[in-house]
Amino acid sequence: MKTGNKQKRVLLVMSSVDEMGISGKQTGTWFTELAAPYYILTEAGFEVVFASPNGGAAPIDLLSMKAPFTTEHTERFFNDPVAMFAATHTRKLREIDHSTFDAVFFPGGYGLLWDLASDSHVVKLIREFYESDRPVAMVCHAPAILRDVKLTDGRYLVDGLRLTGFKNDEDTEIELLHHLLFSLEDELKRRGAVYVGNTNWEANVVVDGALMTGQSPASAPPLAESLRDVLASAA
Repeated sequence: MKTGNKQKRVLLVMSSVDEMGISGKQTGTWFTELAAPYYILTEAGFEVVFASPNGGAAPIDLLSMKAPFTTEHTERFFNDPVAMFAATHTRKLREIDHSTFDAVFFPGGYGLLWDLASDSHVVKLIREFYESDRPVAMVCHAPAILRDVKLTDGRYLVDGLRLTGFKNDEDTEIELLHHLLFSLEDELKRRGAVYVGNTNWEANVVVDGALMTGQSPASAPPLAESLRDVLASAA
C-alpha cells in the first residue's frame, strides 16, 4: 500500500445526482457522511480531495442538513468556508490520477445508486485500489457501488467478504425501498457477500482486508476513524 506520498492522500467520491429516479424526490450525499470523514482525516494530517463524476458542485441531501440529522461535524462543515468551497468545487473524477491516492472513501446517500454504481470508471477504480491493498471505505448506501465490481480473475470482489451497508429494514422504515433502483443488501448477498447487519441506525463498521464498510450514518465517524488508524499505521 505505497504511493510514494509523504502526506497520505484520501480521495473522497461524491455522487453528482440530486434526484431519486423518476420519483422526483431530492437526494444527494448524506451530509454527516461527508463532514465526519473530512474532519477526522484532515485533522490526522491527511489530504482529502473531493471528486464527483461531473465535477463542480456535488449535491448534498437537503434532509441531512436539517435536525435531527445534523451533527457536530455537519454544523462545523456548513460554517467552514474552505470545506464548503471544496464540496461545491469537486474535481472531475475521470481527470484525477487515482494512483497517487492512498485510500478512497465513498460517503452514502441515494444519488449514487443512479450514477456511481453503474459507472465503469468507478468500478475499475475500486478494483485497482482493492487489488493494490489500498483501503476502500464505504458507508451507508455506498457499498451498493460494489455490486458490479469484479477482480481481474473475474470473481466478484465481494464474494466471500464480510461487509455491511444500509439495511432493507432501514430503507423500509423510511418508506424509500420501493423508490430505489435495487436493494444493496439483496444484490451484495446475491454476489456472495457475507452481509453483517446490526440494529437499525446503530453504528456498525465491518473491516475485511482492504474493504471497510459502515452500515448507516452513525457509522461514518467510526469508519473514518478506522481508516485513519489504518493509514497512520502504514509505512
